[in-house]
Amino acid sequence: MSPVVVPPVGARIRQARLERGTSLRALAREIGVSASLVSQIETGKSQPSVSTLYAITTALGISVESLFDARERVPEGVRRTVRAGAGAGPLPASPITVTHALAAFAADPERRIGPLVDAGGRETLELDSGVVWERLGRVPGAEADFLLVTYRPGGSSSGSGALMRHAGTEYGYLTSGELILTLGFEEHTLRPGDSVCFESTTPHRYRNDGEVPAVGVWFVSGDVQ
Repeated sequence: MSPVVVPPVGARIRQARLERGTSLRALAREIGVSASLVSQIETGKSQPSVSTLYAITTALGISVESLFDARERVPEGVRRTVRAGAGAGPLPASPITVTHALAAFAADPERRIGPLVDAGGRETLELDSGVVWERLGRVPGAEADFLLVTYRPGGSSSGSGALMRHAGTEYGYLTSGELILTLGFEEHTLRPGDSVCFESTTPHRYRNDGEVPAVGVWFVSGDVQ
């Protein structure tokens, strides 16, 4: 059974940007990319790289975790209250749009994933530059991203080669393949069984120069904005 792919993250990003009252161009300037790229991400025509995703969530004051809270449509006929944003109220008992579903789940801080998450039920985000995130679980109130991360051959956390920084403390354990970690001014090669830990505010980048996928378990604590 294949993992559950959540709707494009662009809808949630656009919702958060509008709630913050930030224009598309202003967000693009703040994170150092083109307005065209932000527009393509929001409309689902392009997926962000890991580094761009962290830049956007930091600028908008949302967590990476919240981007997963959207895999289901609100059942037709069910009303849910959206607490975020001015004028929020019950959703209509009519076909629910992806944006409405995103708003409903993102407004539910008590949504739990687990305690058991089977391999076929993991929520999955397909990111740019050959990176896949699978959500391994969530405990309400815990400030953490708990992910199975895959870097496909040639995959990288930044398509441009730039290093990224974001909030939190990062822990990673590689189970298969090889992964190159650039951390500050140093470069490290991770092989199966190797682990890393560092403050995520340290400039860093991952890339897979090999011919097989690099797969590992990653845990980023303190990432909730």
